[in-house]
Amino acid sequence: MSDVIVIAGKGGTGKTTVSALITLMLAKRRAGAVLAVDADPNSNLSDALGLSEVGTIADIIEEVARSPETVPQSMGKDSFIEYKIHNDISENDGFDLLVMGRPEGPGCYCYINNVLRNVMAKLISEYGFSVIDNEAGLEHFSRKTTRAAGELIVVSDESQVGLRSAERIIALIDELGIAAKKRFLVVNRQQTPLDPQTVKTKFAVDDVFMVPFDKEVLDLSSKGSPLSGLSESSKARLAIEAMGDRIWPKN
Repeated sequence: MSDVIVIAGKGGTGKTTVSALITLMLAKRRAGAVLAVDADPNSNLSDALGLSEVGTIADIIEEVARSPETVPQSMGKDSFIEYKIHNDISENDGFDLLVMGRPEGPGCYCYINNVLRNVMAKLISEYGFSVIDNEAGLEHFSRKTTRAAGELIVVSDESQVGLRSAERIIALIDELGIAAKKRFLVVNRQQTPLDPQTVKTKFAVDDVFMVPFDKEVLDLSSKGSPLSGLSESSKARLAIEAMGDRIWPKN
């Protein structure tokens, strides 16, 4: 049974960085096949993971829309799109990647979200872990693209704006009745002292993790280099590995 890990948070807090580091950590452990899902049309998960020219669900939908004659008579359009998505998943060392992409025009989002939800429902069972980098904010939860999770990880920075946004996301999860077996808060780029127990009580989460500011991450980002290039002594990398030891302990 797949462990579904949903990453959410306000834009600019480092949500995609945390998603990529968790994906790389799980892939390194080889505890099970890992599927990374970039469900944020504005995200750069593929770049953070060091992948280029990755096909997207949006590309496939638009290709079929332009050339409807390519759909076999024996298959409906939706089934054909799902078939192409399964075949176009980017396979990599230790993990696979599925990218939502940016559809053309605001009216396309409902359809692409439905496709993403249906595809994920079928794919997730094939992987030991599925790491879903959600759209910044609350959109995928309000659309119920993400229906359930083993772990919900809400990412914030240490700013009051980021923490208030994280609090709203956790509240929305309860309002929508979306299942999450465990909920965690990650305070990213932490530089000032915070008491994890106080934060844990305030946010009513199972645990709180601090990922310290790491100049290595900033340097790689400014160069457009993947996070796989972090050194073994990287503060962010070590913090994510310590988090992994507590949430997904090695057998």
